[in-house]
This record gives sequence, C-alpha cells and structure tokens, in this order.
Amino acid sequence: MSFFRKKIELEEGDYYLTPEGYRCFTEQYHLKRGYCCQSGCRHCPYGFNQKTNQQKK
Repeated sequence: MSFFRKKIELEEGDYYLTPEGYRCFTEQYHLKRGYCCQSGCRHCPYGFNQKTNQQKK
C-alpha cells in the first residue's frame, strides 16, 4: 500500500526566505496542506509542541 501526497502549488504568502536563505513556510501554507507534520514548524497553526511531543486541540 503506498501513500501519495498531493502536490501543493506555492503561491505568494506561502513562504518567505530567512536571512540564512532557507524557505520558511507560513501558517497560510500549513493550513493549505491540511495536516501537522510534527516537525516543530515556526508557523504551525496546529499547535504542535516539539518539546512535549503533543498537539493542542
């Protein structure tokens, strides 16, 4: 059984570049994606806390 994730086309406001040159995804992008990846993203709208490994409901 394989799982395929749909490709999300990037739009203006989905990310910004950090001073180090990394792409940082915004809350807009995460909501469009529709789930939490539990990576401790800076703009996670799902409330995941990487320290406690729990998600706010």
